[in-house]
Amino acid sequence: MTSAHRQHPGGNSNVVPFSPRRKAAQPPILRLSPEYDGIELLYANDQHPDTLFSLKILAWARLANGDTVAMVPWLKNPVTAMALADPLNGRWEGYRLPDSDYLFVDAPEYKVQELDAAIRFFGKPRPGQHTVQEIPDTIGTHAVFSADEFHTISLMEVVSWRLDADGKLTAMVAEESDPVETPILPGAKCLVSAQEKEDFRYFFQHGIANKLKERDPEALAAVAMLATER
Repeated sequence: MTSAHRQHPGGNSNVVPFSPRRKAAQPPILRLSPEYDGIELLYANDQHPDTLFSLKILAWARLANGDTVAMVPWLKNPVTAMALADPLNGRWEGYRLPDSDYLFVDAPEYKVQELDAAIRFFGKPRPGQHTVQEIPDTIGTHAVFSADEFHTISLMEVVSWRLDADGKLTAMVAEESDPVETPILPGAKCLVSAQEKEDFRYFFQHGIANKLKERDPEALAAVAMLATER
């Protein structure tokens, strides 16, 4: 199990003790700040109780209740760290600096301040406002599609994530039938919602997605397990 260093990387020793937190329902998202420094989310599950697994964080979200939390694409939806759950009773355990054993449980202060400033500048989402924000996907998220109960699958790279005024976060993929101009950037006309496509099934980060493309036996077995639990 990864050990936690009590010393703050900036020299501040006043660090919150490392301990799990309860999962909570997700209030609406007001604003996002993409994660560009490689900070990871850590989680554990019942099958490997002494092991911490890591996920790349997509963004930090300011919720309507004032909390600032990490967001990750997880199975069928983007979720907050506290809402993370999987078939093996997976649960959030904290955050980690990249290539470090320093663990922490609160959003970095610089992200909190950035989101404070953004909400002061842009204001809170207004009724009738369609798109509040659209951020690029920087962690290699892929959407998995299957129309035949996972006998065959297709993978599409997520280009961006679109935040609507109701606090819903949607993955945007390039519609293959549309003429495509490259590079495809957030806001491009060819982008459509992955979750609204009839054969959408799951999200995977790039590591698993690449293994699926290579037909790795363990990755295919994991998808088969998910298929039986739909």
